[in-house]
Amino acid sequence: MTTTLTPRRSRPPAQPDSLRARRLPGYAAPALAVLALLVAAGIVYGVDLGGPVLVVVLGALLYLTGLFVAANAVEGRRSARNRFWSALIHSALVLAVLPLASVVWTLVSKGTARLDGDFFGSSMNNIGARDANGGAYHAIVGTLEQVGIATAITVPLGVLCAIYIVEYGRGRFAFTIRFFVDVMTGIPSIVTGLFVLAFWVLIVSPWFNDGQPGFSGFAAALALSVLMLPTVVRSTEEMLRLVPAPLREGAYALGVPKWKTILRVVLPTALPGIVTGIMLSIARAAGETAPVLLVAGGGAAINFNPFENNQSSLALFVYQQAGEASKYSPARAWTAALTLVVLVLVLTVAAKLLARRNRLGR
Repeated sequence: MTTTLTPRRSRPPAQPDSLRARRLPGYAAPALAVLALLVAAGIVYGVDLGGPVLVVVLGALLYLTGLFVAANAVEGRRSARNRFWSALIHSALVLAVLPLASVVWTLVSKGTARLDGDFFGSSMNNIGARDANGGAYHAIVGTLEQVGIATAITVPLGVLCAIYIVEYGRGRFAFTIRFFVDVMTGIPSIVTGLFVLAFWVLIVSPWFNDGQPGFSGFAAALALSVLMLPTVVRSTEEMLRLVPAPLREGAYALGVPKWKTILRVVLPTALPGIVTGIMLSIARAAGETAPVLLVAGGGAAINFNPFENNQSSLALFVYQQAGEASKYSPARAWTAALTLVVLVLVLTVAAKLLARRNRLGR
């Protein structure tokens, strides 16, 4: 009878302490951050150099320096570099979020002063400098009409232009279109307002107004559409280029015409990105003041007709109230600014949800 001896598994030899990697304790980074902020606060407020913003910036620099020195002494140079760049990325994120958080906090804290029914249900007609009432109903109506008309004009033109550039455009003509779209991206809003003023208000509108030029909300919508068009074209073009080529080739292999492939395959695939670009252009248009001031004229009364007479907008209302010599005007301006931000946010969320429901291959 033979017995088989099973070799005994031996444990790996314990590594000596000299071969183990040394690491900073988990509390080292938070402790260094707190210490850096305290030192920065002592320097800034002790010498009276500035305020909390400078404390945060100086604290971030001291934190990065201290973390690199501590990691280099304990973990080695390679790990120290890794910690330094990781901390730099996180610090940059915090520094980028702080202004946004400050803006949101300021809007919410100061914009809630006039969140009442009178603000949303009345205009500034017959409101004097000593009147505490008055609202932005006329400006809300003007913003919705002007941005709505500009969107109805811009979105079809921009999407179709992008489709031509990506799917059909070849040669010098497509290059020229792309070049001018890039040039239009950097046009200041005041220039578009002057263009519409010279073309529509002074030349075209007299034909419909007994020979007299007239301001209107439609003229403001035309100026806003000029600002929105390059953003819509460029964002749509980039999203269409991201659609995988096998999707198109599969549709062509099944005998689907090109126009139907674009309509039923390419556009639904790129729809979320296209909607994002459209909402960015709408947000820019809703916040413009100069074109509305030049070609719509503004006004204190409610005007539901965008094709005649002066019309205001929320951005123009904020600009006017911020410059009024009244102690009640700043509260109206902050509340109007908060209303404009919330309006754009609601439209963006609604458009995102709609695009998500209609996306191909959910």
